[in-house]
Amino acid sequence: MGQNGGWWLAGDADAVRAQKRETGWIKRFDPRFWTVNFPRPMMAAVTTTGPQAMRVDAVFYRSDDLAGLIWASADTVDHPLLRYETAGDYRGCTLGFRWRSSGLMPLDAINGPTLTIEGRDAAGAARSWYVRLWNYATGTPEDAQISIDFGHLAGGFLLPDEADPVWAGDVDRMFVSLVPPGYTGADGELAAPVECRVEIDGLACDGAGSTLAIGDGLVPPHGLCIATGYDDAYDQTPARLLRQIVGLGYRGAIDHYVGMSHYFRLEWNAGAGLHLISLAGGVLNVAADAWHRDFLARAAALDFEPILSMSYELLDQHVWNDWKQRGPDGVQALTGWSPPSTLLSPASDGAMGYLRTIATTFAAMAAGVGRVHFQLGEPWWWVRADGTICIHDDAARLALGPGVDAVASVKGALSAAQTAVLDAAGALLAASTASIAAAVRGVAADAEMLLLTYLPTVLAADSPELRRADMPVGWASPAFDRLQFEDYDYVLAGDAGASARGAATAAARLGYPAGDQDYFTGFVLDPADAATQWPRIADAVTAARARGVPRLFVWALPQVARDGFTCFDLGEGELNAFDDVDFPLALGAQASVAPGFSTAIVTTAAGVEQRNADWADARLRFDAGPGVRSEGDIATLLAFFRARRGAARGFRFRDPFDSDSGGDQRIGIGDGVATSFALVKSDGDDDPQIRAITRPVAGSVSISLAGEALASGWTLLDGGIVSFETAPAAGAAITAAYVFDVPVRFAEDTLEVSLSTFLAGEAPSVPLVEIRE
Repeated sequence: MGQNGGWWLAGDADAVRAQKRETGWIKRFDPRFWTVNFPRPMMAAVTTTGPQAMRVDAVFYRSDDLAGLIWASADTVDHPLLRYETAGDYRGCTLGFRWRSSGLMPLDAINGPTLTIEGRDAAGAARSWYVRLWNYATGTPEDAQISIDFGHLAGGFLLPDEADPVWAGDVDRMFVSLVPPGYTGADGELAAPVECRVEIDGLACDGAGSTLAIGDGLVPPHGLCIATGYDDAYDQTPARLLRQIVGLGYRGAIDHYVGMSHYFRLEWNAGAGLHLISLAGGVLNVAADAWHRDFLARAAALDFEPILSMSYELLDQHVWNDWKQRGPDGVQALTGWSPPSTLLSPASDGAMGYLRTIATTFAAMAAGVGRVHFQLGEPWWWVRADGTICIHDDAARLALGPGVDAVASVKGALSAAQTAVLDAAGALLAASTASIAAAVRGVAADAEMLLLTYLPTVLAADSPELRRADMPVGWASPAFDRLQFEDYDYVLAGDAGASARGAATAAARLGYPAGDQDYFTGFVLDPADAATQWPRIADAVTAARARGVPRLFVWALPQVARDGFTCFDLGEGELNAFDDVDFPLALGAQASVAPGFSTAIVTTAAGVEQRNADWADARLRFDAGPGVRSEGDIATLLAFFRARRGAARGFRFRDPFDSDSGGDQRIGIGDGVATSFALVKSDGDDDPQIRAITRPVAGSVSISLAGEALASGWTLLDGGIVSFETAPAAGAAITAAYVFDVPVRFAEDTLEVSLSTFLAGEAPSVPLVEIRE
């Protein structure tokens, strides 16, 4: 469960409780909920073409390639609040559909489409059955009506001689196998890639057990956007993916990474013994093309703004050698994924030409349904963990000259000659991104171009000059329409100070105001970390909004669904709007103050009270009316009230009785790791109440470490967070002195001021109430 009321983690136990989700109904075998699976390097995709229809597009490269079109009895894909019920008994169900195929092994062939049913027999022993669909078909081998009664079904090739009766009372999953005409099951290459299509329509399931309960609630729109990617969602239908996004309250933009391993076409290179990226016969493989066209059309119909994101990263085993970034040792740049991906060299004409072709293909596809929004995601020169920068491929060496040999590692201080090489590498990177942006705008002149950069790497403290190469000044505004930041290493480490400093550094270097920025936060790689990491992600969203970033993305949907992350109000910035302005000080100087608590008191029949304190700290209320002394004051007050839209927007108020720290206040003890500490004030002696100071007055804060005043080495961030450049040593006391304001709002949406009563000596009532931040 979430800790702050604005979000929670919905687990499986929660999902089955009626009070935790709305329930609807679907027919079993609903086309939206089928998936595909297959071995690399082949590709397949399933899309829905109607309420009872779907299509599979696939490309085969090898003689043992086999794809499965899968129906699972348990929904492990969707968010817990949106899953369909687990139901493994199919004995009362019948299934019928029309089958049409092209480019595929036909229904009547030995290795023709087969329904594999995995589960347990009547005795509970695990086993599988293989049902030849041709045995239940009427029509031709490529256009047939298929009818299946799961209560009277048999596997086996020839019926009735080889019948293997199916017991369909305990099924885990079933899948239809799809293979190319040249399939042998043996290791080997097909003479040429084989593209196929299967169309299934009129799909109908009837009988007892044919209806499934499904989570059908809609989380109210909360203002956050979502990120996803084809490498994570290629096996799902776009209809299913978008159903989740809508159901979980995400609206506006969807950042969709087209991926690094599933969209390209391949050709067999006998010399290398590898399948390498190819443009032969088209740009995208048929599966990726069909999937993305369906995704974009459906997203547009739902009023989403899809952002197509492309990176310089591709699966290493399919990339031409002269496209790859390399270190001084000649080894290609390799990520830590398994299998690893590599990074394309910005200096390689072949690599950049390929990316421009990919970008324009996707841009043309997007232009068919609306405005083009295209992101270049984390384009950079790869840096290994030891600081080695991969600017040594042949193309880069030719462009950068012999001076490149002087730059192996980017860690530590570098000479002028070395930084000049990094500047030149940055210029190459900027030129490559500019060429892609120009190509996209050549397809759609009004295309919005966005750039995503990963701050923890680019701004690494031990590599202070790396930004020259990986955040080049050539990216400065207005090179792109929006600058986007991602910083999940900072977030998952709980280092809010590093997040704020990184965003400020990047904005200052590239000149994009907060209104032209987007912020991405996430992701939780290991589900075991969900309970500790999602709270930090939620806090990072709140902090980014406080910095004025208007658009916030959760990265990414697979982790959201897996962990049940459910957001309600983190994104409703307007509801918590705050104008960082002072209430007119002269009006507030005579205000009265009334601290208040909330205590629930229950009196028993015997007259004994039971008291429960709902709040740990008092909430302040003020009345600024006594400060209104003239008609000019009334005019000032009314203008300020209108500007705040009544109670809608908060503002600063100086408490006339309590507005400074009263000397040094201890705000933390160093542990050698933490760099961020919140300003607090301790009130009282016996049982002190600790309250957060979120609105310190600029220029009033002084910090001491272990008793010594610090003139530098720290920064005051939004929300009263003190961020140190270096973590204070373990045991060192951190103290702060400051002047502060109270965040407040008008208590009501109306303000009644009568000139006649004012002139008669009656002060107006101007109630204000403290905002908890």
